[in-house]
Amino acid sequence: MDFPDRPLLDGLAAYARTAAHRPGTPCHCAGGHVRVLADRDDGTVVRHGRLVAKAHAAGTDPEAHRARIALAAHPDVREVFLPPLPMSTPGELDGRPVSVWPYGSPVDPADPDAAPWEEAATLLARLHRTPPPAGAAVRLPEMRAPAKAALAVDRMCRTAPDHPAATTVLAAWRSIPGRVAPDGPRLLCHGDFHLGQLVRDAEPVESPGTPPPVRAPWRLIDMDDAGLGDPAWDLARPAAWFAAGILPPEIWSRFLGAYQEAGGPAVGADPWVQLDVPARALTVQTAALAVAKSTVEGRPLDEVEDVMIDTCARIAGHRTDSAATAST
Repeated sequence: MDFPDRPLLDGLAAYARTAAHRPGTPCHCAGGHVRVLADRDDGTVVRHGRLVAKAHAAGTDPEAHRARIALAAHPDVREVFLPPLPMSTPGELDGRPVSVWPYGSPVDPADPDAAPWEEAATLLARLHRTPPPAGAAVRLPEMRAPAKAALAVDRMCRTAPDHPAATTVLAAWRSIPGRVAPDGPRLLCHGDFHLGQLVRDAEPVESPGTPPPVRAPWRLIDMDDAGLGDPAWDLARPAAWFAAGILPPEIWSRFLGAYQEAGGPAVGADPWVQLDVPARALTVQTAALAVAKSTVEGRPLDEVEDVMIDTCARIAGHRTDSAATAST
């Protein structure tokens, strides 16, 4: 499949095509298996057959990127991350780093009851328990979750300063103790966990007359925010959804219980001691991005986005003593 008016997508398709086939081997991939999976400023992904090529965000720090890719390929985390394909030379298109990965089957958004919450929690616990590997991955940067919350607020202030909800979001942001300073533990973290970051690391192939194949295990993808930091941030998005009433209590209980059962170190006996600040920050981040995106798209906030704004109002109105002290 060609993208005549999209040089980046065309170049990515060529990367994936080259990786998928030996030199001189004709391509017989079905047309439905060659397509754009994502096309955003923070990541463009093209699939060709059983491989995908990703152009990472412009301005990506090259050394940090190499360390994150090295982490994904490290044998110590082979049961956590989907590993990249080795490349003889670092890829680049239009100044954006390029990496190539196996295609993995994502979580089915049409079947929420089958969402692998327990499996995801177990993967996060394994990651957080793994000592930072030696070698190339030892130069890991900071996990980016706290920085992304601040960037989302800045984006809202630049894009939608006069939006009716902006004041509420800013009030919630200012109420957070320490403004999510990157202190605390320095463990391996994903940095942007949600169910969209899960794939099965192979597609089952069924043959007539044979038993159904065993489903491949789930793996985490997207290394762009991975690094060292406080693992509570990897639990913050589901915690924020639970606190906002979006994630049902029984699902939150299953997720948190599976994480604790797997020995996850992010939380103690009272998980909210560690989760309170990250969950508040993720709520603000989600709300700020909703305000910014809805303004650019010229549309009203949708129902879920409204819930996050309402949650920001509750955060701003129920400040902790430490939050009040930090703001004085």
